[in-house]
Amino acid sequence: MTIRNLLTVLIAVAWLSPAAVSHAQAAARHKMIIAHRGASGYLPEHTLPAKAMAYAMGADFLEQDVVLSKDGIPMVLHDHQLDAVTDVATRFPGRQRADQRFYVIDFTLAELKTLRVTERFHVRHNFGQPVYPKRFPMGKSSFQISTLEEELQMIQGLNQSTGRDVGLSVEIKRPAWHRKQGQDISTGVLEVLARYGYKNKNDHFHLQCFEFPEIKRIRNELGFQGAIFQCLGDKVAADGTDHEFLKTAEGLAELAKFADGIAPAVKHVVTGDKESGLKFSNLIKLAHERGLKVFPYTCRADELPPCAATLEELFDLLLIRADADGVFTDFPDRGAAFVRSHEEAKHP
Repeated sequence: MTIRNLLTVLIAVAWLSPAAVSHAQAAARHKMIIAHRGASGYLPEHTLPAKAMAYAMGADFLEQDVVLSKDGIPMVLHDHQLDAVTDVATRFPGRQRADQRFYVIDFTLAELKTLRVTERFHVRHNFGQPVYPKRFPMGKSSFQISTLEEELQMIQGLNQSTGRDVGLSVEIKRPAWHRKQGQDISTGVLEVLARYGYKNKNDHFHLQCFEFPEIKRIRNELGFQGAIFQCLGDKVAADGTDHEFLKTAEGLAELAKFADGIAPAVKHVVTGDKESGLKFSNLIKLAHERGLKVFPYTCRADELPPCAATLEELFDLLLIRADADGVFTDFPDRGAAFVRSHEEAKHP
């Protein structure tokens, strides 16, 4: 709920850069918690159980990374390869490409539905070992890959049965690569979203993508009317996106012609540690001045950056002190609890 008529308070911010803002300013808006691949800190990422758990934990948005199957069906998976989160290597031996990886686009929907999803594991170094050892045990229980349509049906069903309005955060993965494989992922994703009523900025969802040329194409050529976020990485990507330029004042001004927000990495917002000193960039300030919202990624309790000793401290740095509009987190329960506690402290 939006907090209104907040009294101005003065706080000591001597150790912050000029880009940081007061707690009062940051608290003036409800901070959004985006469940990164669902409640992926507790259940295998992007499975329907992980999304249902994140929903129940109070997330404001649920994230969907989308790739295409061989028969052009939008599938909810973070990677365009299968072998880090499924048993594809044992179920379909010999179907890997020359790089020894198994690609989603080489398998039909029917084939993908036979795979068993597990907790993410290493496929190159430390092969077979879980990336996050303390998370859900590998190979236990039964989880499947879901289509984008199946996930939308579940979220809309829960919105109806609970009376809530949890939104979508749909990332289109590797569109330039998909086109080289002969498929237009953006057109396919937009068609599914439109069928379920997600069309414009009044609908509770946004698209996101790392490829700026595709964001411009989605807005101009495909005529998309909904909200779009530019995901920010480092350097110049293979698709031509100059991520360093996009983080400048000039780059953000160019972005604002097509996008409604940005999703930078935590390190793009705050670096350092308490001993050497924390340093806040001016990225969020510059983005807000150009009307762009900011949702940094990814807040993980089991992979904290040097700037924070706890997950809650990281939430405070990003949401309150740096004034981000929301965060992506693998632990949406703790994110929702942090926001709720902060808002209740302002309005007991």
